[in-house]
Amino acid sequence: MNRHPFRIVVITALLTFAATIVALRWDVVPGYSRRGRSGSEAALAAAPKGQPPLSPEEETNIRVYGRASPGVVNITSTVVEYGFFFSPIPKPQTGSGVVLDLDGNILTNYHVIESAQSLEVALPDMTKYRAKTVGFDKQNDIAVIRLVGASKDRLHPVPMGDSDSLKVGQKVLAIGNPFRLQNTLTVGIISSLGRRIQTESGDLVENVIQTDAAINPGNSGGPLLNTAGEMIGINTSIFTLSGGNMGIGFAIPANTIRRVVIDLLKEGRVVRPWLGVDGYSITDDLASALDLPVSSGVLVAKVYRGSSADEAGIHGASEVALLYMERILIGGDIITAVDGKPVNSIEELNLALEPKRPGDTVQITLYRGKSKMQKAVRLNEAPRQRGRL
Repeated sequence: MNRHPFRIVVITALLTFAATIVALRWDVVPGYSRRGRSGSEAALAAAPKGQPPLSPEEETNIRVYGRASPGVVNITSTVVEYGFFFSPIPKPQTGSGVVLDLDGNILTNYHVIESAQSLEVALPDMTKYRAKTVGFDKQNDIAVIRLVGASKDRLHPVPMGDSDSLKVGQKVLAIGNPFRLQNTLTVGIISSLGRRIQTESGDLVENVIQTDAAINPGNSGGPLLNTAGEMIGINTSIFTLSGGNMGIGFAIPANTIRRVVIDLLKEGRVVRPWLGVDGYSITDDLASALDLPVSSGVLVAKVYRGSSADEAGIHGASEVALLYMERILIGGDIITAVDGKPVNSIEELNLALEPKRPGDTVQITLYRGKSKMQKAVRLNEAPRQRGRL
């Protein structure tokens, strides 16, 4: 005899109630009935196979990626550091690069290969090759390396476009290896042109392209492309507060790359003119303390013998002064412009000379004392051992 008849009745009632609710819910779920699948589910199951038609924009993305991605490589540069007991510790870091030609020359950023003891390049087909440095330009953060033993049939050069014809709002595509994710495509627009950025070396680079195409660590050295699949720049840096993409990326323009790469392939270095001066950037405080005729420019401290500035008769310092507990050289000329373009610092003076070649003549605007004058200066080639202006 069951000693809990009431409990059994209650449980049975609850189960019956729950079954009724489920049955009711089943009837109100769209597309289902107690008799089986509805018409909408049958239509879903009978949908045609394959993708729907692509939009023109999607077709462009696919076409550009198909053309350019075989020429985008992954670069692993290994820097050897030393531990507490002076034991060598290899530290690999990765970046991106672009195939320039069938000789195996690869374009990348200088900071990708800086201080590397060894370089390894992985092509999109996953074959790997050692590489050696052909030359680099620290000032523009550009380097060229060359693959060792790569056959021409594995190399797919990416054509270079004209960065002087770009427009703000133009669509661009970036391919690279962010976070070691090989051949990743991102899409955006040109957000601005003519930006000036400072590289890790402290040098200024002009006419830089700003884009909102997502660029992250590992994208450095990869191409920024137009919709024709031409490389219009290489992605070099981002503005970020978090270490990741914030929609503000920068690319060195193709026309700067073209000028630099020609020298790197021919000379292994960039052939630059040499003005041959050292000096101070003039500030309001310095101008006030020394009673200078201008509040910006470069106060020349030293002119190197045999330099362009020396041959043009530019004067260096004539005396030493103590200013803010620091000895400085004063009395030299003050350079305020190159070819009419104002220069407010040593970095800007360097930038004004960047597009020039040895043998070019520039007009230097300067003050000698309170007198303003112009000097035509023929630029000599920079000595190899000097990193000065």
